[in-house]
Amino acid sequence: MVMGLSKKPFLCIFLAILAIFKNLPKMVMGLSKKPFFYIFSVYLVILAIFKNVAPAESASGNTNLVYKGCAKQALSDPSGVYSQALSTLFGTLVSQSSKSKFYKTTTGTGQTTITGLFQCRGDLSNIDCYNCVNGLPILIDKLCGTPVAARIQLLGCYMLYEVSGFPQISGMEMLYKTCSGKNAPGSGFEEKRDTAFSTLENGMSSANNGFYTSNYESVFVLGQCEGDVGSSDCGECVKSAVQRAQVECGSSISGQIFLHKCFVSYNYYPNGAPTKSSSSSSSSYWSPSPSAGTGQNTGKTVAIILGGAAGVGFLVICMLFARNQMKKHDDY
Repeated sequence: MVMGLSKKPFLCIFLAILAIFKNLPKMVMGLSKKPFFYIFSVYLVILAIFKNVAPAESASGNTNLVYKGCAKQALSDPSGVYSQALSTLFGTLVSQSSKSKFYKTTTGTGQTTITGLFQCRGDLSNIDCYNCVNGLPILIDKLCGTPVAARIQLLGCYMLYEVSGFPQISGMEMLYKTCSGKNAPGSGFEEKRDTAFSTLENGMSSANNGFYTSNYESVFVLGQCEGDVGSSDCGECVKSAVQRAQVECGSSISGQIFLHKCFVSYNYYPNGAPTKSSSSSSSSYWSPSPSAGTGQNTGKTVAIILGGAAGVGFLVICMLFARNQMKKHDDY
């Protein structure tokens, strides 16, 4: 039932309420024999509802896969030295993600040296950063196996590693692009987007930790450089990414360009950019579709209603149990 909430939420609510109240007579009859068992069972149901529904619907999508980059050459490791070094590297990166939004380190020695790093989007909290990075080692293993180098980009973070001697590429080499299949309605969009991009380019020079967001005339833009890139190189990288976005995405209402050392994203909201509150991140602006947040509001309502229904059932059971006990007391 919980798995079907996102598709048929109100049907599931009705079935849940029906199940609770349909079984009330049996549960009340059993209360005299096993009162704590039945009360505790209903309590567990309530916990399960909020654990499986509310968190899933309130998630911001930071762990959605954007792209994977896996080297073609497999890692030759007959002695297991690389595997041990890689495991140590992943453990260090994950542990650091609760304290920092960027961390780069090296493990192993000599030819077995492995360099790795992670970076979270600049607007993520420490806990959101950790939750995003925590699953990356498993994803790398699942999607890439054990190549000599790998990179996995999620919506809110990315992780990469490479063994010693792996060929280096330019920081401005394009790794991935995505452009919306929907074009902006009317005229004047490209001028608005380019003005927003210009604001982004200027802002990156004074950006905090290489992360900057801005908006102009309903066009929201975001840019970020890898944590160890200097301000001058960062500016050049973002400028290159902006030029790629203009050429590659044209009149698309949204687009993301990922270069090796930076990325830029833009979204156009014809009805006005959503207001960013202090308690929310920029992930809503990152969505390829401006209407992507609708499902989250529905899910939140579902969780509240369903949890409330279970709570009412729990309260009714307790009241009937109390009345049952009082009746027995009066009989004596």
